[in-house]
Amino acid sequence: MTLAGYGPVDLYLVGLPDGQPDHTALQALLDLVETDVLRLLDLVHISRSLNGEIAVTEVDDLSPAYGVEAHQLGVAGLAGHEDIAAFAAAVPVGTAALLVAVELVYRRELVARTVQAGAVLLGHERIPAQVVNALMDSPLPRTEA
Repeated sequence: MTLAGYGPVDLYLVGLPDGQPDHTALQALLDLVETDVLRLLDLVHISRSLNGEIAVTEVDDLSPAYGVEAHQLGVAGLAGHEDIAAFAAAVPVGTAALLVAVELVYRRELVARTVQAGAVLLGHERIPAQVVNALMDSPLPRTEA
């Protein structure tokens, strides 16, 4: 079976309160890329000045401090202007964030097999990790699998 070129892509906005990347977090991301769990497709730095002005830096213009270069990305430029503008609205004044586009590699095969079987995805929703963890930590009775 031939796999699709890409599976679904997730966009994450990771806040950087001091405007600089957390090297531990970036290394965790790069480690997942190295083990083929993730494919890093795009990376954009978005900052909002104290007067509210937005500055966007694409990965090919980022300093080596980020540890990622454009040639390491699957599809640099995948996050479009509309995506960036929508996410930029969530960046607090005086801070910065990284907009990261990733593909969970297993999804590519899942999509290909689903299509091959003639099935159609009718819906999808993600429950954020914070919500799941809060629910699991709550004292409410639940059924565990």
